Parts: sequence; C-alpha cells; structure tokens
Amino acid sequence: MKTASPCYYHLDVEVSPERVGQVTRILAAHLRYWDLEILVSPVCHGAELLLRAIDEHATDKNTSIEMWWNGQHLITAIGENDCDLRPDQDLRGCLESIAAMSDGWGCCATDTGSKVIWFSQRARAGERVPLVPTAPAPSLREVLQVPREVPVAALAGPASTPDGVLEDAR
Repeated sequence: MKTASPCYYHLDVEVSPERVGQVTRILAAHLRYWDLEILVSPVCHGAELLLRAIDEHATDKNTSIEMWWNGQHLITAIGENDCDLRPDQDLRGCLESIAAMSDGWGCCATDTGSKVIWFSQRARAGERVPLVPTAPAPSLREVLQVPREVPVAALAGPASTPDGVLEDAR
C-alpha cells in the first residue's frame, strides 16, 4: 500500500452546464491518482451539486475548486466570486444535501466578498483501495481431458542390455 502523503489540487473554471461534467471527471481522475477511489462518488456528487447551484444562481460564473488530502480527510472547497449569491437562500437545498452526505462542511466569506463552501470526507489510509483491473470471465469453458494412465514399461520403449543387445520391454 502506498503511504499517505499530503496532496493538493487546484482548478479555476468558468461554470457552465457542459463544464460541470468535465470538472467532475477531472476531480475523479485526481482522486484515483491519489488512490482514493472510495471517495470519488461522494466528492464528485458534492462538487456537482455546488457547481450546478452556482451555475443556476450566480451572475459571476468564475469559480475555484481545491482539494486537500492529509492522509485521513479530503477537503473539497469551491470558491465563487459572486457577492450577491446568498448561500442561506440561493444554495439552501444544495447545502442540505452536502451536509447529509459529508463528514463536515462549512461556508465562509473572504475579504473580497466572495464565498468559499467546503466539505470533508473521511478515509483512513487503510481504506484506500487501488484500482485493479479484472480479467474478463471466459464465456465458454473448455474441459481438458485428463490423460489415461499408461504403463511405465510402454513409455520406456525397448531396453538395451549391457552387451548392447536390445530387449523387448514386456
């Protein structure tokens, strides 16, 4: 098993409906690269919820996405630049879903008036499961015939005597 080393990823994106799927695939690829396959589904679902809500309610679609892995927790943060977006009103349903599926979450304002919404997922280093390709199962099984017993004397062939005369091995 790979040792748990801290990892960080940052992505700036302009949110649009077609970009949401691309961003979730990028996040999933980084989680798999970090051997965190177990977290792909909840993290991508939470990020997708936030990105779709930002796309629907925000006027400024520029966002920053960051992921931090410390060996036990993965924190995903999405920062949006719209000062008029109110998480308590515009993003209420999205935040309720994130609260239900994550180990922790929060929202904080920055000095510029933008907001950062984050959520965390717990995964201990021992729970990290690397991807292992599986071989396809054969669709048609062939049964190999077991060879019949053949007497050892028949396999040995004719034997020779010390004087060089061949004897029949019967």
